[in-house]
Amino acid sequence: MITVFSGGTGTPKLIQGIKEIYPEEEISVVVNTVENLYMSRGYIAADIDTVMYTFADMIDEEFWYGIKGDTYIVREQLIEMGTTELLRLGDKDRATKLQKAILLEEGWALSDIVELQKNKLGIKASIIPMSDEESEISIVTKEHGEIEFHDFLIKYQCNCEVLEVKYAHVSPSPKLIEAIENCDKVIFGPSNPITSIRPIISIDGVEEALKEKEVIAVSPFIGRSAFSGPAGQFMNAFGYETSSKGVAELYKSFLNTLVIDNQDEEFKEEIGEIVPNVIVTNTFMKTIEDKINLAKVVLE
Repeated sequence: MITVFSGGTGTPKLIQGIKEIYPEEEISVVVNTVENLYMSRGYIAADIDTVMYTFADMIDEEFWYGIKGDTYIVREQLIEMGTTELLRLGDKDRATKLQKAILLEEGWALSDIVELQKNKLGIKASIIPMSDEESEISIVTKEHGEIEFHDFLIKYQCNCEVLEVKYAHVSPSPKLIEAIENCDKVIFGPSNPITSIRPIISIDGVEEALKEKEVIAVSPFIGRSAFSGPAGQFMNAFGYETSSKGVAELYKSFLNTLVIDNQDEEFKEEIGEIVPNVIVTNTFMKTIEDKINLAKVVLE
């Protein structure tokens, strides 16, 4: 049994590799929820849906968001009628989000909704929202003050100096701690350490549970650059170096192994002074072969 901590695009790519070589029914994925929000009458749980669509082989790999081959009839009609949307929602993907909103209004817990939806998609893995409570995240910027996370990403295209990242304290969903305690290994994919993984770690009981397990993380950095997104800006805001060394410092209280890219081999010894084990390999996941090879590294 393995448990994977996931956020946005990096970890689902690794999941693609893992599910090719590891029994799906023995995989649990704990997913970040701080970025969830209501929009266009739907409940947007982008990271959860990306993980679901990845397991169901439905993910749009061009954007790592939404469903491949989706249509945009509703969106186009809304725009034609003068209504705009920040997010580009496809019709099938919109249905997923509308169902979440409908069931939440009926009193369902988010974790139960995700269980229903992933079963409808024929997914055998466990997909666990980190919390059933409403979460929120905001970014304090030099230019615009405190703004919503999606405004930072979409409206301002991450072109801000980040001073602080804030997210609310939430309680763990019912199966979160259990997923850690019952697994043989915990894997952190190369998702944003601050906005995707750290919110899960900060939940009561999680860090303590991780200290009792073998924990392996894949760094989302090469040199001082992130594979994608604003991870570097957020690391700096929390006082961590924008590098694999910074990742090691962030996770050092429980991390056993950090996987870094071949291009960072020169830093292996330095990082090895922070965490017990450092593995150097190719962490670029351009092809399914790349994803499977990286999966083998973290599993074996």
